[in-house]
Amino acid sequence: MRREFTINNRSSLILEGGGMRGVFTCGVLDNLMDRGIRFAYTIGVSAGACNGLSYMSEQRGRGKFSNIDLLEKYHYIGLKQLITKRNIMDFDLLFHTFPEQIIPYDYERYARCRERFEMVTTSCLTGKACYYEEKHDPKRIIDIVKASSSLPFVCPIAYVDGTPMLDGGIADSIPLGRAHSLGYTNSLVVLTRNRGYRKPDKEGIVPPLFYGKYPALREAIRSRNRLYNEQISLVEAEEQAGRIMVIRPEKPIAVDRMERNTQKLLDLYNEGYALAAEIDFHPAK
Repeated sequence: MRREFTINNRSSLILEGGGMRGVFTCGVLDNLMDRGIRFAYTIGVSAGACNGLSYMSEQRGRGKFSNIDLLEKYHYIGLKQLITKRNIMDFDLLFHTFPEQIIPYDYERYARCRERFEMVTTSCLTGKACYYEEKHDPKRIIDIVKASSSLPFVCPIAYVDGTPMLDGGIADSIPLGRAHSLGYTNSLVVLTRNRGYRKPDKEGIVPPLFYGKYPALREAIRSRNRLYNEQISLVEAEEQAGRIMVIRPEKPIAVDRMERNTQKLLDLYNEGYALAAEIDFHPAK
């Protein structure tokens, strides 16, 4: 079913995380890049931040190549990584070897882009979301996106400007409110779960050995399910009222956060591309 979206100077693109489910977002973004669709403001969380960076630098196919082709070659996710590197993902490969050597990130093109881009992290000190906008310092860009992607329990704490940080999805999984607070109210939201999904209605468990120095972070992790479900309910209400547009997987999700089956990933990528292709974008008159 075709839909219409009017692009104006208040348009925003909201990119949820979701680990390897983010290949759905890669498909959406590749379709947008194929058609030259840009938003005044984009904000990404975790995998959404990683994929959003490639969108901002207009490197079409980079996200797909990193998440599917290179996964098959380098096997950079899994228990082996957790045991050998104390990280469920090989961050050295993902945030250094990939962008520096294998599939170089175009920092110069990103620095020249006129549109705004924010990445979301969670402060270990406050348990609150932090929103970073950086275009000119490659090291700081990597520090921010690495922090945004550092999952609790299975990834080490990351640092941005000396402050301990973890995954942005802990404190703000779907930063629609952030976009609206900045005046970007004409929103397209890309989710990586199908309609009606909710997290279990119970507090998250934080084992005593984890994050003893950061009580606010522990509370944020415990409250994560409730907050996520509240954000999804808000998104659905705004969508129902016709105030925002949402792209989400329509088929039952067969991809989990740490998926390594490349055919499943490719299918989800193709679904994202196809669903984005059904939207007709028009400039404001």
